[in-house]
Amino acid sequence: MRFGKISLAAVAAAALVSAPVMAESLSPSVKAVAASKVKRAGAATKEESKLGGGSGVIVAVLAAVAVIGGIVIAAGNDDDAPTSP
Repeated sequence: MRFGKISLAAVAAAALVSAPVMAESLSPSVKAVAASKVKRAGAATKEESKLGGGSGVIVAVLAAVAVIGGIVIAAGNDDDAPTSP
């Protein structure tokens, strides 16, 4: 039973490792892509985006609060009484 689990895990790991390699071999070659002469063009804009910028600070503060809260909850369990009578 143990050998079966180990061999199944090895087959699953080999499948996960080989999947990107198989997908890469099916994609077009670099030479074909370079020979196509297709260039990407961006759209012209009149003004800058108003979405970029200060949201990174908000996300960092919320992440810090979540980490500190998790530490307080994990360390704050001082109930040493047994659950069963």
